[in-house]
Amino acid sequence: MRTLERTRHELAAYLQSRRARLSPEEVGLPSGGRRRTPGLRREEVAALAGVGLTWYTWLEQGRDIGVSSAFLDNLSRVLRLDAGERRHLFLLAHARPPAETGKTFCLVPPLVRRLMHDLAPHAAYVLNLRWDVLVFNEAADTLFGFGQHAPQRRNLLWLLFTDTQLRERYADWEEQAPRMLSSFRRDYARATQEADIHALVEELEKVSPEFKRWWRQHEVHAPCSGLRQLSLDGAAVTFEHTSLTIDADRHLRLVVYARQLEE
Repeated sequence: MRTLERTRHELAAYLQSRRARLSPEEVGLPSGGRRRTPGLRREEVAALAGVGLTWYTWLEQGRDIGVSSAFLDNLSRVLRLDAGERRHLFLLAHARPPAETGKTFCLVPPLVRRLMHDLAPHAAYVLNLRWDVLVFNEAADTLFGFGQHAPQRRNLLWLLFTDTQLRERYADWEEQAPRMLSSFRRDYARATQEADIHALVEELEKVSPEFKRWWRQHEVHAPCSGLRQLSLDGAAVTFEHTSLTIDADRHLRLVVYARQLEE
């Protein structure tokens, strides 16, 4: 167990402020007439969270007590915390962020679209956890041919294993494809509750023997940056590529390819 010495005052103030903003009616309790202070009482929060009043009081005072992730999740629900508030509660009480289920579908903000196009002549595109190519600039379309595919099939992993032209674009596909797949597996683990990412894997196992073989090896080691050789006009050209997190809450990444500068 860790001590809350460094965060006990912040934790106490935070919990008090969160319960003060809630009315009894909002959580299904009778108002009980006039109250000396706004919001819920400690005993009401304790009862709704399924713990004793003394124990909850100790938590709100920042005493050196152990709290489980399950309890903090339950308390987050009782106090109607959003994702950012829930994360803050975990950091104050647990010194580590909570496990968060990744979402595969998301919209790309206009500013990100503008940034991506401002990166020209470098190729850039935005991926979600499922590796759907949500937006891309002209240079990326020239390199990878994303615009040739319907939006519902514009998925980097799907194209990597099913599109002949994209396969030929990678100068060393048999080396790069399994490494890219091992990078995808880390994203897959963050979105295991999403049906569409399971459907993608199941479909690829049916249509691609290479995918099926490599997927069942459970490799997780490849970095999201480095050097990659792409075949352009019959010649292997080296590109530097990197992956930048542009929206952590939506799990959006901006992938950029730039020709390697000659020394």
